[in-house]
Amino acid sequence: MKETKKLQEIDLYKPIQTYFVREGYEVYGEVKDCDIVAVKDEELVVVELKLTLSVDLLIQAAKRQRITDKVYVAIPKPKHRLNSKKWTEKCHLIRRLELGLIVVSSPGKRGKAEIIFDPAPFKHRKNKLKRESIIKEINGRSADYNVGGSNRTKIMTAYKENCIQIACNLECLGPLSPRRLIQLGTGKNTSSILTKNYYGWFERIKRGTYVITEKGIAEIKEYPELVNYYLTKLSDDKVT
Repeated sequence: MKETKKLQEIDLYKPIQTYFVREGYEVYGEVKDCDIVAVKDEELVVVELKLTLSVDLLIQAAKRQRITDKVYVAIPKPKHRLNSKKWTEKCHLIRRLELGLIVVSSPGKRGKAEIIFDPAPFKHRKNKLKRESIIKEINGRSADYNVGGSNRTKIMTAYKENCIQIACNLECLGPLSPRRLIQLGTGKNTSSILTKNYYGWFERIKRGTYVITEKGIAEIKEYPELVNYYLTKLSDDKVT
């Protein structure tokens, strides 16, 4: 059985060299720690090679930007689709670093280098709607009840906290109308929250009057800090 030759970084060299030579550059390998250097007139291009797109490769390429603005990272062409979300996000990061990207198909003497994009100044565009949604979410929380990086624990959102606030009011004061709850500070979304009853915590006992369900009483106990906060707030409001 014929052994499959293990791919090495040097297998990327020849296709990239061929590409830049055809573009009129003189190409050199391993110059002052740079994997590939291509020169045409006053233009200097540096290409850094790796078998995978890694942080080390990006750091290496970023260092080369001290020498020239025309720095590329080069990797074997991925087997997955180049329009996948993951690949698009990686390309976005490379563009943000103002680097170019080269992929090599069939690395080796018969390989082909393809420039996905050239190094260019990155245009920083802010997502105004996303920013506003984050600010709105923060404003809807009374404190920070989440741990950054959590992905397997229950996340406290502004919506859920609002539901807990309403539930605390109903448990403490008994049946209430949406209007009365809003007067107690539960906010403009109160009627919508009660009607949708996403968590099954509320029950309408007659027109315009709601109570907390047994499910609600049991489940809000999972959030003792918030329950204590809103019950204390109710007590303070009564005093004042």
